[in-house]
Amino acid sequence: MPSPIWGLPFLGMLLSIALFPIMAPRFWHKWMGLVALFWSVDLLLPMVFSSGFGAAVFAVWHAAWTEFFPFVLLLLALFTAGGGILVRGGPSGTPFGNTSVLALGTVLAGLMGTTGAAMVLIHPMLRANAHRTRKLHIVIFFIILVANVGGATTPLGDPPLYIGFLNGVPFFWPLKSLLEPMLLVACPLLLIFYFIDRYFAAREAKKPAPPEKFRLRGQFNIGLILVVVLTVLVQGIWQPGNVSLLGQEIGIERLVAMAVFLAVTIVSVVFTPLSVRKGNDFNWHPMKEVAMLFAALFLTIGPVMAMLDAGMNGPMSFLLRLTQTAQGDLHPIAVFWLAGLLSAFLDNAPTYLVFFHLAGGDAAELTGPLNPVLTAISAGAVFFGALTYIGNAPNMMIRSIASHRGVKMPGFFVYLALAGALLMPVFALVSVYYMR
Repeated sequence: MPSPIWGLPFLGMLLSIALFPIMAPRFWHKWMGLVALFWSVDLLLPMVFSSGFGAAVFAVWHAAWTEFFPFVLLLLALFTAGGGILVRGGPSGTPFGNTSVLALGTVLAGLMGTTGAAMVLIHPMLRANAHRTRKLHIVIFFIILVANVGGATTPLGDPPLYIGFLNGVPFFWPLKSLLEPMLLVACPLLLIFYFIDRYFAAREAKKPAPPEKFRLRGQFNIGLILVVVLTVLVQGIWQPGNVSLLGQEIGIERLVAMAVFLAVTIVSVVFTPLSVRKGNDFNWHPMKEVAMLFAALFLTIGPVMAMLDAGMNGPMSFLLRLTQTAQGDLHPIAVFWLAGLLSAFLDNAPTYLVFFHLAGGDAAELTGPLNPVLTAISAGAVFFGALTYIGNAPNMMIRSIASHRGVKMPGFFVYLALAGALLMPVFALVSVYYMR
């Protein structure tokens, strides 16, 4: 079991993401890849001396095939296909139109995943509001609702729920158990957004352009996104066994899925007209940025997750005990907050899995007598992902896309404060839900 000191490179990576864009923005944008490499080496070099060169190489190999490649290829496919859909017309950049798009995106996130819905809608959302001088609130609410909260209703919506599906949780359980908590979060936020957006819209010098006739180009990319969604679903059903890649066991279904994601990317690049991508101001920088940063995050998070996996016998036991009652049972409210806060700063899928096993790991029990506990674990893992840029995969990508389209995005801590001010009151509503 690793000592807490092995978590320092991950902490350093988090602080770099939080502080460098504020304190040294030019350095960060030019050298973020070097910073990510520094913290990776900071983990691997002591590992070489303590466990040998082979252990360090295997740590990289393990992180690459179990975390990074499946993650980045899925994201790449959705980013490329989503950027190949050009929407013209529809709701203009009015308070009602923007609220309608956010509501639609919240619904779509449960059907096609938070990343898929976000990549399809972020470009038309920003284009419809190009006349606005104040757009930050639009992007923040978009991250919260479309990139996170809306994914609560199906296993396709968000990685933690998909992990639950792979561990025996029925496909329609999230819709049955998480729809009400999701609405408790989404409905107040949509209402708050409408009034905030109306306030800012009334103070804009420019008015939105008259609504255009609805036009859609690059439609075949919608089919490619559906291929990605179905591939993700099939991984939970078709499991033909594992193969060994230089000592790392990996499921054949995962390899096939990665090949499909790569094929989707290539097909989208080759067959999408360049004018469509230009219409979306599409470029590869957001994808490169996310790939570099998450490569280091997935590597350095390994020891932290190992400490969590150790459960009540590990160095994180003092945190996990906060979720228990005097009788040793898990308390839904405490689980919701702790699983959520850890998910906001760690990878929400492994965090979900830790609490799933902490609650017994029996899907039949957790969807039966312990249903409130599983609901709390799931809601915390999904909802709190909106609290930070690294809480869920599409957050940082949306931030990068918005930034490249002229929206001055806040740093890590300012975003945390803004998102927290919006989310904490509605999370309190969800806590009341668990006390019924």
